[in-house]
Amino acid sequence: MDGPLWTEAHAPELSELPQDGAREYLERAIEEPINLILQGPTGSGKTAAARALAREAHADPDNDFVEINVADFFERTKKEIREDPRFAHFLQGQTEFSKQYRRSGDRSNKYKRNWSKRDMIAHVLKEQAGYAPSSGTYKTILLDNAETIREDFQQALRRIMEQHHRTTQFVIGTRQPTKLIPPIRSRCFPVTMRAPTSEETVAVLERIAEREGVEYDADGLEFVAGYADGDLRRAILASQTAAVEEGEITMDAAYETIGSVGYDDEVGEMLEDAESGAFTDARSTLDDLLVDEGLSGSEVIDEVLSVARKQYQGEKLARLHRLAADVEFEMGEGASDRIHVSHLLAELGREA
Repeated sequence: MDGPLWTEAHAPELSELPQDGAREYLERAIEEPINLILQGPTGSGKTAAARALAREAHADPDNDFVEINVADFFERTKKEIREDPRFAHFLQGQTEFSKQYRRSGDRSNKYKRNWSKRDMIAHVLKEQAGYAPSSGTYKTILLDNAETIREDFQQALRRIMEQHHRTTQFVIGTRQPTKLIPPIRSRCFPVTMRAPTSEETVAVLERIAEREGVEYDADGLEFVAGYADGDLRRAILASQTAAVEEGEITMDAAYETIGSVGYDDEVGEMLEDAESGAFTDARSTLDDLLVDEGLSGSEVIDEVLSVARKQYQGEKLARLHRLAADVEFEMGEGASDRIHVSHLLAELGREA
């Protein structure tokens, strides 16, 4: 899709969040900053709400707001983390943390390259939290998709939250707050970001369409809202697709384009790579879907099955459905969505 995504170009201000209850809690958090857990389903606006809070709370949000997707650490290799330009300058050379191993005679952990992932993310967070805010009295750190945080890191996070509670506000975004250990939950105020109603979604789409100068009608917006089923991000993307391809967001335009809203090309390529044994390429596409596009593991599975029904038949399709059912059950048991969906891709390429 050419041009900026409407989800970015029309990121909501705090006053524009459709969920009244959450908006009121976040507005109060500006005057009395506290740690927060933003909990809710995919597409409910958790990340957008955290960004809106930071823009409202900080005179210099570019420097006083730090956003870290937990998948950037726990679903990547240590080499990928070290080479990420956002983290590289924290993970080069030595620090007092490294030197203590040299003094103690333990040579194996002398350098940062020997650190565990837990040590790496704890060090990055400690450094980020330790910097003085550029404006005001505190900074905000968002940890997104926190349901994938391992328990050993959660213990380290708890200590960092305790050490820097006067100068750093932690906002934890998650679909599954029960995955967080009790000491973290007790240090945060829970804010529920429920899925917006159809009426609330229509209001958001109407505001965006008017700002874009795109023609629309009520039936078209309601059709898109029904299609999105509470996923605001999906609704905005569908509206933008209709506007770009048909020039308007009417019932006819939405009906014509709604079937093309999705990730058929990316998912088809991912399946082709997996089947041919190009697992690294398949996993790279999976990372794009999970991290860049913000899909959950269950949403990726839904997209995979949708594409498979168009391409496969017979035993091949039945096998994929069995694999998908197993993976969805495993995701319900916990651990990383990336690990489970990667397992499905690996099984597809097992006979390659």
